[in-house]
Formats: sequence, structure tokens, C-alpha cells
Amino acid sequence: MLTKNHIKLITSLSQKKFRQQHQLFVVEGIKGVEEFLNSSFELHLLFSTESIFNAETVIISEKELQKISQLKTANTALAVFEIPKKKELLHTGLILALDDVRDPGNLGTIIRLCDWFGIKHLVCSNTTVDCYNSKVVQATMGSLTRVDIQFVDLEAYLRAYKGDIFGTFMDGNTIYKESLPNKGVIVMGNEANGISAEIEQLVTKKISIPRFGALQATESLNVATATAIVLNEFKRD
Repeated sequence: MLTKNHIKLITSLSQKKFRQQHQLFVVEGIKGVEEFLNSSFELHLLFSTESIFNAETVIISEKELQKISQLKTANTALAVFEIPKKKELLHTGLILALDDVRDPGNLGTIIRLCDWFGIKHLVCSNTTVDCYNSKVVQATMGSLTRVDIQFVDLEAYLRAYKGDIFGTFMDGNTIYKESLPNKGVIVMGNEANGISAEIEQLVTKKISIPRFGALQATESLNVATATAIVLNEFKRD
């Protein structure tokens, strides 16, 4: 049964400080829960209005599910998983780094893009939105289970990195004419301010996505859209 302690715990996980305190996060919806159940993530609690999972499930009513759901309309199942312990930071292959990306939808989409383009390592500044935020988890649609995400002091990480560091800037060299390697770090910046001045100093190669519109009136691209274009070019044969 759903207890008051369950409700208190699950509702508290909407806040980052409690996710960090308990080392737990919430996944909602049948597809999302199944993705995590079939991954290396450890299940803590599972609630559902139907007996559909091959895991220990607490069957509850729609009304009870709505009490613990962070969605406007609860979606059949809600699970609580353990946040995995930090892994050793790897410096191999192509790495995507995010400098202060704040929007949960953008981070969720970027995680999906990493999954799509085979980017195994995503490095985020400590000011980037938490990847276990429920809106981020929903937006990843399961890709969170297949991408290694680390939150770091990004400036220190890049200072220690031995290799090319690419950054996206309006005045960079057009990405369509650059010879792009299969290893290095690609930095994407904040939605409003782009890459910070401190990180810009560490970028060794500035690239840009040129505008083709006749009026050249669009100020900038959404960071997730820009990430899709950049990763596509890096992965082009």
C-alpha cells in the first residue's frame, strides 16, 4: 500500500537537495520505467495501477498515483530509482560538455541526442540543470540509461584535458568547412549567454553554424537544436 512516508519521500524528490540527500530520483510512465528496469539502475520502489512489470510492484489506485505524480496527469506507473555512484571520468572519444544549460527540456533533448549519435560521455558544469530533475528524465525518454553523465567543475576539467576543445560561437569558423576529428570535447553554452568568458579562454577551436536566411535576422539557435547540427557534422563520414 501507499503510505504517508512513501508520499513524503516521493514528493520531496521534486527538489534537487532531497534527491542528493536520499540519492534517489523518480521515473514516470510505462516506457520510461521499463527502460530503467532493463538497465543497470537499481530499483528502490515501484508503484503502478496495473500489474505489468517483471519487478516487485505496489498496486495503487489512479487517485493515489496522482498524489505522488509530478505530472499534470499521472501515467500508469511511477518508480523510484537509486542515483548511481560517480564513475571515473574518461577522456576518450568525442565528449560533449555543457556550460550552464538551465532548461530541463534542453538537457533532456541533448541527452537523447547523445544517445542517438553515440556520444557516451556528457560532461556538465555544476550550474547545469540536474539530469535527475523529473522534467529532464521525462524528456530523455530512457536515453538517460545509456549516456554517462558527470557534473564537474568544467573550467578545471577543460584545463586538465589534453586535446582539442571545440566551442560554438557566432564568429567561429563555419562548421561545414572544418575538418572535424573523431575525438575531442565539444562545448555548448547557456541558452541566453552562450559559452562563459572563463570557458571561452580554454576553447582551442571556435566553430559556428552559419545563418542562411536572407534577412540574417535570427539571433541564435536553441541550444538543443544547435547541438543536433554540431553532432551531426562531427559524425558525418
